[in-house]
Amino acid sequence: MGHIEVSDLTYLLPDGRPLLLEASFKVGDGAKAALVGPNGAGKTTLLRLIAGELAPAGGRIASGGGIGVMRQFLGTGTVHDLLLNVAPERVRAAAATLDAAEAAIARRDDEPAQLAYAQAIADYADAGGYELEVVWDVCATEALGLPYEQVKDRGLETLSGGEQKRLMLEALLRGPDEVLLLDEPDNYLDVRAKQWLERAIRSSPKTVLLVSHDRRLLAEAADRIVTVEGRGVWVHGGGFAGYARAREQRAERLEERRRRWEDERARLRRLVHTLRQRSANNDALAGAYQSAVTRLERFERAGPPQRAPKEQNVRMRLRGGRTGKRAVVCEALELTGLLRPFSTEIRYGERVGVLGMNGTGKSHFLRLLAGEPVAHAGVARLGARVRPGHFAQTHVRPDLHGRTAADVVTHEHAMTRNEAMAALARYELAPAGGQAFETLSGGQQARLQILLLELSGATLLLLDEPTDNLDLASADALQRGLAGFEGTVLAVTHDRWFADDLDRYLVFGADGLVRESDEPRWDL
Repeated sequence: MGHIEVSDLTYLLPDGRPLLLEASFKVGDGAKAALVGPNGAGKTTLLRLIAGELAPAGGRIASGGGIGVMRQFLGTGTVHDLLLNVAPERVRAAAATLDAAEAAIARRDDEPAQLAYAQAIADYADAGGYELEVVWDVCATEALGLPYEQVKDRGLETLSGGEQKRLMLEALLRGPDEVLLLDEPDNYLDVRAKQWLERAIRSSPKTVLLVSHDRRLLAEAADRIVTVEGRGVWVHGGGFAGYARAREQRAERLEERRRRWEDERARLRRLVHTLRQRSANNDALAGAYQSAVTRLERFERAGPPQRAPKEQNVRMRLRGGRTGKRAVVCEALELTGLLRPFSTEIRYGERVGVLGMNGTGKSHFLRLLAGEPVAHAGVARLGARVRPGHFAQTHVRPDLHGRTAADVVTHEHAMTRNEAMAALARYELAPAGGQAFETLSGGQQARLQILLLELSGATLLLLDEPTDNLDLASADALQRGLAGFEGTVLAVTHDRWFADDLDRYLVFGADGLVRESDEPRWDL
């Protein structure tokens, strides 16, 4: 039976600070639980603790049915290596022994090497390796359109991120492990692949604990929400639709318990004070005074109840400015090798989504409008007083590498140190102000890029997957910020929740055609 049970779990950071403190929760057999929380709260660390990759400072973790793990970042090597990486430990160990035996017999083909090789083959079979390769054949056919034998030696660099993710997910969902830990499984997936993932998770009998920032996927795939915040964990037993209200109600309950505790402590202190004064003149009250002192000490030693976790308060002030009525004009624009000629006009104040499958030219289109060199024919021009600001996917900002967040804000926008730290604080980046850009989490990098857009005075925001690494509160803050932005927005996104807020859509099809739509379309 696949299940996860975490009891009084404590994990300390290298500097001794607790990241998790006496956290407890359960995920029952067959449940589909989403793990959410602010960037840096410890979600990935918690998955690694459950997987046995990290050792806790205290507490207990129990699970049943074997654990399969999908890590947040993609690996290197071949298709075979990728599939082996998500296989059960017994298969990985037997495969390593078999590889070593094959290498030994290649160096020296004598009887001991042959016997060791034969034993390694038998051990690999006993571990279920050959049975699993039959499953891998189905996985490769589903994800890549080719059988396993034809792709097993193919380098992962020849696969897109979406293809690698789909292959791993197929292997885990079809594999023998009954508990799956999935860290950002939807990263790199286009919307059709995300919809497949939602159906696959819902229909699977396995127990699933997944980390995701995609609000629509959380709503469609998870039947309960496990929240990591304030060094603890709590569980909302319903789906994502009721999560926000459940979180508000929990905060209200915690604050009420804390208020009652403070009231009781004040009452006990008043009682001690009163009895101390009265017992000074009346020995008969000495016993009552000592009893009250003991009661107060015991009450305070037990400590106050937990406070409601501090709410994230990301305050984005995207201002923009008035521009010409026609913000972007495209005339017979063709992106070489990607898009056929198309014409469109985007007017001041519009919020336009750029949708489509991976590899259809969406990011190239934004880069062209941002002024970068992109091979094209035809015309793409910006209107009067239009100043573009480009939010690039976080891994393509080499200009920021090696520079701290505070240094970037200070020198790029002629701010004093105090002004820069105040701006970073509005984006909850002040504690990370001294960190180099490349050491920030994906969510912190995204928030810093949005802050730079704010400070730049851009009147045309070109956003390339802006919500991909943002936690739930930051994604909501971005949507509120865009609602108050006085300018034009073009956003490439696979985030269906975010896309629903936009006015209209340019849909980049796999056939090279660009279509306009009043509703988000994910089927082209």
